Amino acid sequence: MSKTIAILGSGGWGLALACTCDRLGHSVTVWSKFSDEIEAIKRTGELKAKLPGVQIPKTVALTTDISCIKDADIVLVGIPTAFVRSVCEEAKPYLSRRSVIVSTAKGLEGGSLKRMSEIISEVFPDNTIVVMSGPSHAEELGRGIPTAVAVASYNRSAAEMIQQSFSDNTLRLYVNDDVVGCEIGGAVKNVIALCCGVTDGLGLGDNTKAALITRGLSEISRLGVALGGKPKTFSGLAGLGDLVVTCTSIHSRNYRAGVLIGQGVDPEEAVRRTGTVEGYACAKATLELARSRGISMPITEEINEILFEGQSAIQGITDLMSRPMGSE
Repeated sequence: MSKTIAILGSGGWGLALACTCDRLGHSVTVWSKFSDEIEAIKRTGELKAKLPGVQIPKTVALTTDISCIKDADIVLVGIPTAFVRSVCEEAKPYLSRRSVIVSTAKGLEGGSLKRMSEIISEVFPDNTIVVMSGPSHAEELGRGIPTAVAVASYNRSAAEMIQQSFSDNTLRLYVNDDVVGCEIGGAVKNVIALCCGVTDGLGLGDNTKAALITRGLSEISRLGVALGGKPKTFSGLAGLGDLVVTCTSIHSRNYRAGVLIGQGVDPEEAVRRTGTVEGYACAKATLELARSRGISMPITEEINEILFEGQSAIQGITDLMSRPMGSE
C-alpha cells in the first residue's frame, strides 16, 4: 500500500531512500533546512555535494517548510546526530501522533550520552519509533547496488510495516527487536572506522586492520550488552556488517578522516576537510558511557587520546600492542 513519507534531511542517505521509496510508488517529500541544497537538486536533478551521479526523481517533492510532515504516514529522521534534537523540536508542532518515525542517525548525543531513539522519544512520546541501521553506503544504494539493513522497534508490527514499505529488489530489510544493540552497533562502529583509517594512513597492513575490526567488535559488544543489547545483534547487519563496511571503504567519511589523521593531519583539520564525521564526537561520548558502566574499551581510549589529547597515532598503536596479555 502506498504511503506518504516525509524525509527530514537532504543528506546522501535520505536522498537515496527517497529514490527507493519513490520507485516503490510512495508519495515522498524531502525537507532540508538549507535552501541552496533544495535549489541545487531542482536545478540539476542531483546533489553533487552529497550524492553525486544520482538523479533525484522529479516526482520527489522538495521543500524547506518543515510543516510538510503533518500528513505523513512515515517521518524519516535522516540528519546528523548533533542536530537530531533541535530538528525534532522544530518539527514537533506539525507531527501527527499516527506518524511512525524512522531514525537513521548513528551516534550518541554529547552530554546526555543518549541514543537517537531516546532523544526522538523524548520529543515525540506518543509516536512509534523504528531504528534503521546496517551496512549502507548511500552512494551505492543510490546507484541501485543491492543493500541489506536491519529495522528495530519495540513495536514489531511497526518494524514489519517499514520492512514492507521500504523493501524492493535493491534494498532488503530484516526485522530486529533489539533497538539498543542496533543503535550502539551503528554509533560505535564509526569510532572503530576512524581507528582503521588511522592505521591505513600510517601505512600499516591488513593484519592491523583485521585486528582492530575484530577487537573493536568485542568492545562494541561489551558496551551494547551492558546497556541491554542482545549478543547476537553484534554478529548481524547492525553489528559486524556495518562495522566491516565502514572500516574498509573510501565511501566512509569516518575512515577517510582517520586516513588523514594517520598521515599527520591535525584531527580537527581532518574533520573539517572531510565533512560530517560522526565518529569524532561519538568517540568521546562512547568513552564516557563506557566508563560510567565500568566497561573496558582500550581501542576507544586510544583514539580519544589521538583525537583530543595530542597523542601521536603511532603511539596509540604502540600502546595497544603493549597492553597486558589477554585471552579471547
